[in-house]
Amino acid sequence: MSGFRSHDGQQSDRQPIKRTDADKRRLLQRLKDEQASFKPWVAEPIKTALAKRIAELEADLAPARR
Repeated sequence: MSGFRSHDGQQSDRQPIKRTDADKRRLLQRLKDEQASFKPWVAEPIKTALAKRIAELEADLAPARR
């Protein structure tokens, strides 16, 4: 009986977070800074996942720059 479960039709149900281009650029910069600060012993799957997310954001922002 958790009070935190979502209900059908609730705003948070399976909806992507809507971000503006400015929000995406800030997130991209933050992720790049985080990637640059990684220590050599950071697990490879973490590096791969972050690189994938950065590539997705760059691809998403590419049409906006034209």
